[in-house]
Parts: sequence; structure tokens; C-alpha cells
Amino acid sequence: MYRLWLFFAQTATVLLAIFFVVSTLRPDLLSWRPRGEVVTITQVAPAVTADRPDSYAKAAEIAMPSVVNVFTSKEVKELAPPLLDDPTFRRFFGEQFESRPKRTFSLGSGVIVSPSGYILTNHHVIEAADEVEVALIDGRKAKAKLIGSDPETDLAVLKIKMEDLPAMVFGQSQQVKVGDVVLALGNPFGVGQSVTMGIISALSRSGVGINTFEDFIQTDAAVTPGNSGGALTDASGNLIGINTAIYSRSGGSLGIGFAIPIHVANQIMEKIIQSGSVIRGWLGVSMQDLTEELAESFGLENLSGALIASVLKDGPADKAGIKPGDILIAIEGKLLKNSSEMLNQVAALPPGDTVTVTVIRNHQEKSFPVKVGVRPKQR
Repeated sequence: MYRLWLFFAQTATVLLAIFFVVSTLRPDLLSWRPRGEVVTITQVAPAVTADRPDSYAKAAEIAMPSVVNVFTSKEVKELAPPLLDDPTFRRFFGEQFESRPKRTFSLGSGVIVSPSGYILTNHHVIEAADEVEVALIDGRKAKAKLIGSDPETDLAVLKIKMEDLPAMVFGQSQQVKVGDVVLALGNPFGVGQSVTMGIISALSRSGVGINTFEDFIQTDAAVTPGNSGGALTDASGNLIGINTAIYSRSGGSLGIGFAIPIHVANQIMEKIIQSGSVIRGWLGVSMQDLTEELAESFGLENLSGALIASVLKDGPADKAGIKPGDILIAIEGKLLKNSSEMLNQVAALPPGDTVTVTVIRNHQEKSFPVKVGVRPKQR
């Protein structure tokens, strides 16, 4: 008992000594007061009961269910090294070294545009795919059937069989203006559905070199790989374009994205659904824009129109008497500004119809009746 009491006394003495030293040298370590000031929040913002004027949450809520992730796969057979094709090698090692197919996967986005299951996306998203699967934001998935595609506008139409599909409402893409706020929706880099915001930077952008037929809406809303085929909407969540490409040096967004206006995409979609492809008018000529030097050499006062650089032998224009060097300025009396506008106008002509083409030849206007042909399929 004595030893136990002695041990307790010695322990208490040591602890008191440690307490004395610490309280003398570092009293802050023994302070019972909090080290920082306690701040009491007395004001809390009221709950938001109405739409905020600085928020696009309502537009995103309307549009997001209609945007789908598009997953494509393709079977690729790897070529075996020449040694593996040697009969002697195979005799000893059997067929274990036979070339085996593998599947490659890619992703993009699409937009449900009809309750019956039609989906708009880009041609390059589904190009050469063996299988296409789409995933909705609510978790549902379905195999998609390719109805048809149009490489020259980079559009494709898919269809899925599923009930209660949320189709996006078409906006007025012909009435949008530079400076309008837009939202870009898609599946960037496969991270999941995302929404970015920007403005319309330019309209009727052509000559970019992306597609044969170009009439793009340009936007600075961030669009990155995986967003292709996704939706560009107005501030109310209405569809005004299909995101198709970006200008980039690194693969990421540099603030220049291009979308196909929905009024153009809708025309292409209807033709694909009706016939599986797009049939366009054709004159059988190649054209180029007029430069100041060319206009001066031809004695022209403005740069409107397009120079006919070549005429296909026995094509519609050749049969009508149009020659290389003519300046094509109008079709059916409608004046046209450049070769891109001319190309779009000709493509919209019904094959088999006869139209009046106006050209300038030797400083004089001449008109030729031309029977519109069918534009050959382009790769």
C-alpha cells in the first residue's frame, strides 16, 4: 500500500511540474478560450421562389431531357504480321496467333426531335459504325437504327423504339441575332451531359471548309469533343442548331464553335426520313468567289456572283450553253452574292425542273434555260 501511494505522489508531482513549465513558457497551449473569433450568421437569404433573371436553369431543365449520349462501336480486324501467315509457323503453334477482331468505341451526342423516336446527330458521329446505342438522361438506353445520313451537311437521323420520349421544341433559327444568348448541350469528353453558355458570334458563316454546304451559326459557347450532334438552344430552351464542329488548335474550345441551323437540319431530316438520302439539284459546274483582281479583269463594278471555273461536258450547264469564264449572278431572277450561296441555291432546286440562269459574258447579261440535274453522291 505504501509503495502504491508513493508511486501516485511521484506521478502527481511530475505532472504538476510539467503543467508549471508549460503554463510559464507556452500559456497559449493551455488557454480555454477559442483561438479564433466565433462568428454568428444572423442573416440568411430568403428562399428563391421565382426564376432568377440571371439564371438559365429553366431553359436547361427544359432542354436537357431531349439531349442523348450516342455511343457507337465498330469491329476492326487487326492484320497479323507476315510471319504468322507462314504455314510452318502455324503447324507448330496452331491457330492461337490468328488475327482476332476487336471493337473500337466512340461517343457523341444527339437530340430527340420527335416523340416517335427520331434523333438528329452528326454524320461523323455514326460514320462507319456497326452498332449505335443512345442513353437518355433518365438512365434509359436503347439500340438505335440509322435511317440515313448526309455527309455533305454532316447530318444523320437515328430512330429508337421507346415510350414517353421528350422531344425538343424547335426554335426560330432564322430569327436569331448576333449577341443572343445560347446554350450548348452535349456529352463533352464522355464526362456526362453538360451545359455551357455563350452568345451568337456570327450568322450564315460559310467558307469554313468543314462541309460542302455551310450556313453555320457561330457561337462562343464551349463546345468540345463529344458535344458533336448535341443541341444549341436559345435562352428559352428551344432548339436552334445542331453543334457540329469547332475551330481549335489543341482539341479544346477556343471560343469558336459552329452549329447547323435547325431550319436547315429539319429540311435535311425530312428528306432523309422520306427517302433515306438527300437528292439535290446540280448544274455541272465548278465555281469560285470573285476577288477584286478578278472583278477588275472582267470589268465588273462589284464582287457579287461567282466565276464559273469549269463546265462538265454534257452536264446540264454545258447543254444549256454556259461556258467557263461566265459570271453567274442570278438563278430565277434571285441575285446571289458568292459561290457558297450559289451552291446552296442550286442544291435546293428540284431535279428535272427548268430554271433561268443569268450570267455575265463579255460585259453583257445573258439568260439560259437550264434543266436541273441530280447532284452526284459525294464522298
